Amino acid sequence: MATDPRTRLVQVDALQAFIDRALQAAGMPAADAGITATLMSQADLQGSDGHGVIRLVPYLKRIRSGGMNLHPNLRLVHERPGMGVLDGDNGIGHVVVSKAVDIAIEKARACGVAWVGTRASNHAGPASLYARMPIEHDMIGLYFAVGNANHLPPWGGLEMLLSTNPIACGIPALHEPPVVLDMATTVAAYGKVKAKAKAGETMPEGWMIDREGRPLLDPKRAEEGFLLPIGGYKGFGLALIVGLLAGTLQGAAMGREVIDFNRDYVTKTNTGQAILVIDLRAFGDPAAFKARVDTVVRDLRNAPRMPGVERIWMPGEQSFERRRVRAAEGIPLLPAIVDELAALAGELGIAPLA
Repeated sequence: MATDPRTRLVQVDALQAFIDRALQAAGMPAADAGITATLMSQADLQGSDGHGVIRLVPYLKRIRSGGMNLHPNLRLVHERPGMGVLDGDNGIGHVVVSKAVDIAIEKARACGVAWVGTRASNHAGPASLYARMPIEHDMIGLYFAVGNANHLPPWGGLEMLLSTNPIACGIPALHEPPVVLDMATTVAAYGKVKAKAKAGETMPEGWMIDREGRPLLDPKRAEEGFLLPIGGYKGFGLALIVGLLAGTLQGAAMGREVIDFNRDYVTKTNTGQAILVIDLRAFGDPAAFKARVDTVVRDLRNAPRMPGVERIWMPGEQSFERRRVRAAEGIPLLPAIVDELAALAGELGIAPLA
């Protein structure tokens, strides 16, 4: 990316404002457009390039095709003191999941722990964005989701019945960066495959195989194969459990019910997500817990290293560093994305990306 002279550095505020303009031009209410634009630009800021502005054109295509509700009525369809199920009414996932996290945080204040799931939601970007939200309230966030297209067969099978089904966890620290794990249950998230295709790059061996079991390296041929699960059969099992928790439990799509939103822009996806929030106050002094997290992080980071290893990284540290660098220097956008956004601005009649 850095070697292409047409790669463009864009400030996060400018990117956020452009996404906001585009979504409002498509008919999304200002409040919802603001939430979505903020989270999409934050995805790019932290280096989750497969889930940021690269998704804007597909989102708009779904909106124009009638596959997404711009005026959803978000409502709890099941509720107890420590749980809830939020029906997203086919609204954009960023708005639906943000609302679910807010509800879970408030319930966790009262109950110590709270689970809020979603159904009738849509793609919501990187899982870590939502696992991080409770951290600001001295809480732990655990996030689960069903992916928006199936790219994984059962272990030993050929029919793709599972998605990348991500898991994320955000744990606050005192002086160290928070520990934030964000992982697909496949070796690579499909968003990374899409980003590789946009960049004209090949995939590393081990991301995908074809239907004969041979390595698949060309991301533009991704439909000819499928993603590999992490840890072999264990990753398949983990993807299944996450899907049952985030999808089936909430009455959301799972297995053959999952709609491939990369191909079908009309059918409702009925995407399911879930957030589990734990209030540190239920376990004692939050500051004392966070200080202990600092100790564990420093012990791990300062452990003896293997030859050739410059640094031991904690989950979330590299994203934390990318946020710092990109906030100062700008977010790098590939030439294909720059051209796509320029064409979109002309099509919508909005101010181009500043």
